[in-house]
Amino acid sequence: MFAPTEAAFGKLPAGTVETLVKPENKGTLTSIVTYHIVAGKLGAADIVAAIKAGGGSAVLTTVQGGKLTGSLMGGKVMLTDAKGGMSMVTIADVNQSNGVIHVVDTVVLP
Repeated sequence: MFAPTEAAFGKLPAGTVETLVKPENKGTLTSIVTYHIVAGKLGAADIVAAIKAGGGSAVLTTVQGGKLTGSLMGGKVMLTDAKGGMSMVTIADVNQSNGVIHVVDTVVLP
């Protein structure tokens, strides 16, 4: 899972979070949340290896069904979302019993 920081949510346009948590927007919120999740247990080394094997990029399929493209910039893993937005992994490999969390500095959008 790529988990945005509170500051990442702060980068969204004013009122976005408040709008997304309304009951009528549950589908949109679910789509955004599941766009941050990739099935399996991918550590940072796995992601970097996939990027190198892909000649500089790796396409990750999210649980939502969309694609995130991973690349390296200055030794850091960068994600590019479907809209062309970029997010940097700031903390990698927060291991949990059900997977691995990677903290990102920007919310990625499907």
